[in-house]
Amino acid sequence: MRRLLLLALVGLGAQLVDGSLGMAYGVTSTTLLLAIGTNPAAASATVHLAEIGTTLMSGISHWRFGNVDWRVVLKIGVPGAIGAFAGATFLSGLDTGTAAPLMSVILLILGLYVFIRFTWQGLPQAALDKPLRKRFLAPLGIVAGFVDATGGGGWGPVGTPAILASGRLEPRKTIGSIDTSEFIVAVAASAGFLVGIGGEDIDATWVVALLAGGVVAAPVAAWLVRHIPPRVLGSAVGGIIILTNVRTLLKSDWIDASDGARYACYAVIYVVWAAAIGYSILQYRRENQPSVASTAARSS
Repeated sequence: MRRLLLLALVGLGAQLVDGSLGMAYGVTSTTLLLAIGTNPAAASATVHLAEIGTTLMSGISHWRFGNVDWRVVLKIGVPGAIGAFAGATFLSGLDTGTAAPLMSVILLILGLYVFIRFTWQGLPQAALDKPLRKRFLAPLGIVAGFVDATGGGGWGPVGTPAILASGRLEPRKTIGSIDTSEFIVAVAASAGFLVGIGGEDIDATWVVALLAGGVVAAPVAAWLVRHIPPRVLGSAVGGIIILTNVRTLLKSDWIDASDGARYACYAVIYVVWAAAIGYSILQYRRENQPSVASTAARSS
């Protein structure tokens, strides 16, 4: 019962992050599942099965608010499903000793991306320009889908910034289209894991607990995004992902670092993490502080 409650809290926390940033549900939840000792393939499978429900609800919500470009959903979602199925079967074929460090490397890279992107640039912005083409979206979908399945997350961190950086789709439709297409990816990845590892290694109660936490968090995330700046939240969450996966790698057979080396590394991460959060808060205040002239004009 205690573990189910912990999983529900994991799902709640991951949905809070995803609902505020438009990405990192899978990265956050898989990182936390690995931290409590879950098998890598089973962790990713559990997350993707739960995501079938969370992404369906998210997609419906975005559609009702007009945040979905269905051409983008189809052009990136179908190739993403192919990449996710391939990634799931690939991860399922690896032994745990190899899969755990490999997944931690992928999650660490994604965590570094979230951390650096939001600390230095804040929430990515783009201007509406030309339509997105299939020759851009199809390869992006395959890569993002493969990374999402093998890393337990990555569809949002890979897909969303790439589309925003193209400058061809406004931010709200970028996030809405990526979230909606993730339903197709989650279904394909789940099918790949069921083929690769079978259903016996997946605890259905874990899936339900993650899903329940996500459902509870959905309205809270809507409130959170209005009160905590995405820039600050991205720095905080990125730091958690980095610290957790560095810890896994330093203790793995790949590195097997001494206690002194590990503690020194943790200390450096804590210092950089605290500095990044402070910098994000400072930059957010500067960007949103009204100018002296406008303040004087309003007061007069």
